[in-house]
Amino acid sequence: MEWIVVVVYCTALLAIFLFSLGQLHLTWVYTRPQPKISPAFDQSYEPRVTVQLPIYNEKYVAERLIDCVVKLDYPKEKLEIQVLDDSTDETVGIIEKKIKHYQSLGFDIQHVIREDRKGFKAGALAYGTGFCKGEFTAIFDSDFLPNPDFIKRTVGYFENDKIGMVQTRWGHVNKNYSMLTEMQAFGLDAHFTVEQGGRNRSGSFMNFNGTAGIWRKACVLDAGGWSADTLTEDLDLSYRAQLKGWQFQFDESVESPAELPVIMSAIKSQQYRWNKGAAETAKKNLFKVFRSDQSFKTKAHAAMHLLNSSVFVLLLVASILSIPMLYIKNSNPSLAWLFNLGSLFLIGFFSIAAFYYVGLRQIEKVKTKTAFLKKFPLFLSFSMGLALHNAIAVMEGYLGFKTPFIRTPKFNITKRSESWSSNQYIKPKLTWGTLVEGMLCVYFIWGIASAWMLHDFGLIIFHLMLAIGFGIVFFHSLKHIKHA
Repeated sequence: MEWIVVVVYCTALLAIFLFSLGQLHLTWVYTRPQPKISPAFDQSYEPRVTVQLPIYNEKYVAERLIDCVVKLDYPKEKLEIQVLDDSTDETVGIIEKKIKHYQSLGFDIQHVIREDRKGFKAGALAYGTGFCKGEFTAIFDSDFLPNPDFIKRTVGYFENDKIGMVQTRWGHVNKNYSMLTEMQAFGLDAHFTVEQGGRNRSGSFMNFNGTAGIWRKACVLDAGGWSADTLTEDLDLSYRAQLKGWQFQFDESVESPAELPVIMSAIKSQQYRWNKGAAETAKKNLFKVFRSDQSFKTKAHAAMHLLNSSVFVLLLVASILSIPMLYIKNSNPSLAWLFNLGSLFLIGFFSIAAFYYVGLRQIEKVKTKTAFLKKFPLFLSFSMGLALHNAIAVMEGYLGFKTPFIRTPKFNITKRSESWSSNQYIKPKLTWGTLVEGMLCVYFIWGIASAWMLHDFGLIIFHLMLAIGFGIVFFHSLKHIKHA
């Protein structure tokens, strides 16, 4: 039994180490000097563009989004706006009133309502794409506030007829609202600099992030259109399009501001969809990538990309087994050499640290070292605390357990003084998962105590971060249930 624990533990650590090397390579690519000549961009190119706004019961942010989109600096005669409204509450009336107002001002804006919500967001996008007038479709979720120059700063890339999609960087209108929003922003900023930038610069597959991007309609149709058979329709279509030979462009210089979830239940809802959907997409597309004629480097990065959510499963397994490993080591001194090999995995830790440090430096520009030392350990603990929740989502994805598309609640909150408690869409409940997260916090406190009992402090920092992480997630889950 001891050998089973040792083998599974070491296998999980090895897999995490390999993923960290993938991040290190992206960091290296991202920090290499880039050619001064940017990709061809024609500022005079002004094709017809359709802006698609998929909405479902968003009464707090629907007006804000529409008001923002009509301010896009683009010729009115070449701009179409589709509000793809699947709402079943008063949001419908709010949108209808707002659209009539802008139609009276000469905007080509349509209130698109389907007979049913089949296919959720993917179904709405597919429906709208079927009759949209634009040669290109820009997509914004309801929590986004695109800048007026968004189209003019992205559509010029499509003069290159090989470009199928342009993705921009997400900004955060409520980054400083709380510790939870700061941690989310910290992680997303690294994704929208080092990861997306590194993939794009290396010629590897990257992905549309579901919003704040613009597609060539012909690319969407050539790739088979929007599909609802995974929870991450954006990642799925991205891979199908790139396997068809389409090229993607990431423009980090274009920021698209958005609202971050402010309570734990909303964060968990979003994380569940992202991680389960990634597993479903990997199951659907990974072998297609392996069978393609792409280079080994592209296939390796695609595997790391599609399987990335599996890190939470590996982390959960390694974490739980790490405490039994302390006792196995104590009772088997002859295995000390095996445990000493664990020091090699410090390379993996520093790879992850470099990945997030470069991302933070790129966004904040100043005082990076101080900010990093404050945020990175807490972010790492916070991510560890979500391991159980996300690992369950990943395993459901791989095992084929289907669940409906659950949207992330929006709040229209940007200031610390504003409250979410009156939001009618928020109904946090105490779940067995939350209770297990509390138990895991206690479990890793026992791991800390075990270090003192066994006089072995090799894993004490790891267990401390795990205890803090699960404690944070458990505390905020209960806090938001109490205030709901």
